[in-house]
Amino acid sequence: MAESLEQVFSVLRETILRSASVMDVATDEPGNVVLKACWSEPGKKEPAWFGAVQLKKNYVSYHLMPLYALPALLDSVPVDLQKRMQGKSCFNFKKIELDLFEALERLTATCADIYSKPISATLHS
Repeated sequence: MAESLEQVFSVLRETILRSASVMDVATDEPGNVVLKACWSEPGKKEPAWFGAVQLKKNYVSYHLMPLYALPALLDSVPVDLQKRMQGKSCFNFKKIELDLFEALERLTATCADIYSKPISATLHS
């Protein structure tokens, strides 16, 4: 029997919370978890958006904003995971795929490590 989208969401929610534990949880409600950095973007008062996992009607989306903000990180996205990308920072899943989720966890940890410092420090190092 195929797993439900709620189960896919649950696994991906745990993945982002575990691998980006240095980020602040801004929202954690059924079908939606949002993480933000501990710093604000220049000229903005709100903390920088790090990522999210969201339950949609036909899939679960997994967003990683560091991939958008720092395009060089796209080079570290495995080819199999790239096939799940929609746009520059979103991955969509309809079922649990452990190999891809493990790769996504490693990518998320890399992004969290970079985003644990203000982006201006990252850009100038």
